[in-house]
Amino acid sequence: MSKVRVGIIGCGGIANGKHMPSLAKVSEAEMVAFCDIERGRAEEAKAKYGSSEAAVYENYHDLLNDPSIAVVHVCTPNDSHADIAIAALEAGKHVMCEKPMAKTADDARRMLEAAKRTGKKLTIGYQNRFRGDTRYLKDACVRDELGEVYFAKAHAIRRRAVPTWGVFLDEEKQGGGPLIDIGTHALDLALWMMDNYKPKVVLGRAYHKLSQTENAANAWGPWDPAKFTVEDSAFAMITMENGASIVLESSWALNSLEVDEAKVSLSGTKAGADMKGGLRFNGEENSRLYVKEIELNSGGVAFYEGASEDPGELEARAWIQAVINDTEPVVTPEQALVVSEILEAIYESSKTGKAVYFD
Repeated sequence: MSKVRVGIIGCGGIANGKHMPSLAKVSEAEMVAFCDIERGRAEEAKAKYGSSEAAVYENYHDLLNDPSIAVVHVCTPNDSHADIAIAALEAGKHVMCEKPMAKTADDARRMLEAAKRTGKKLTIGYQNRFRGDTRYLKDACVRDELGEVYFAKAHAIRRRAVPTWGVFLDEEKQGGGPLIDIGTHALDLALWMMDNYKPKVVLGRAYHKLSQTENAANAWGPWDPAKFTVEDSAFAMITMENGASIVLESSWALNSLEVDEAKVSLSGTKAGADMKGGLRFNGEENSRLYVKEIELNSGGVAFYEGASEDPGELEARAWIQAVINDTEPVVTPEQALVVSEILEAIYESSKTGKAVYFD
C-alpha cells in the first residue's frame, strides 16, 4: 500500500515540537513537502524529515497545487489557520490544523463549512486527548462510572512560563494569550469528558496584571512588556444548556503554587475524578467514602519498550488511520468549533463586563 503523502505548512515551533517528529514515526505517512515563509526553516525541515525528492515552498498555494499530496498539516499562527485550511480543503486535501481551530469563531465556522462542502476531513490538534490519564478517564465517563457530570474545572495554570518566542505575545496574530493557547486544551478536555457541547451562558474576565513586569522571573527568560499585548490570565464560568457548570482557569504567569496544565476535575452524581498529581477517583461505596488512585505507569519489561504513549505520536497515528480507513477523526471540527465559540465569548464578556448568551 502506498503511503499517505503529507505536506507541512509552517515549519516553526509546533511543527518541530510535535507534528513532524510524530509523523516521522507513522509508517503509513510520508512527508513530501515543506512550506514556510522563511525558506530556510522549510529547508531544515526537509533535511530532517523529508527525502531528497521532497519539495520546499515559500507560498502554501504552490504546495496545494500538488495533486499527489493527500494530507496537509497547518502549523502557522492562529490568524492564518482559517484561510490556509480552507484553501487546502478546497484543493482536495484532508487537513490537520494545530489548535485552536482559528483566531475567531467566525473563521472556525468557515472552516467547518468548507469541510462539509468539500467532503474532506478536518481535525484540530488537541493531542491531550491521547494521554494515558485522559484516555482512562474518558473510558470511565463513557461507561457512566461518574454518572451525570454536572460540575467541572478546566485547569491551565502556570506559575511563570510565558512563551517569549514567535508570536505568542502578539494579540493581532494569535487572538489572545494563555486562554486561547493553553486554556483551549483544558476546555476541550472538559467538554469531551462531559460529552456536552451546548453552552448557554459565559461570564469571563481576562487580566493584564503581570504582563508589564520588568525583568520578570520566567522559565524562558524575562518578557518584553512592550510586546506583551495579550492577557496574562483569564478565568470564566460557563453554564451549559442542561445546567452543568464549568470553571475555566488559564494563566501563563500567576502567583500560585497550584499549577496544572491541560487537566480537569469532574464531579458527577455517582463519583468524581481529578488529575491532581495523578488520576484519582472519589465517591461513596457501602456507606463509606473512598479515594482510588489509578496507576497508569506500572513499569516496563526488560528489553521491551511496548507501544508508544507519546500523545503527539498517538494523535498523528490515529489521524492518518482515519484518512486511510475513511473514518471520523478523534477530534471533530464540530467539537473544536464549540471550544472556539466559548473562548471568544470569554474575551467578549471580559471586554463588556457582561455575560454572553448563546442562541
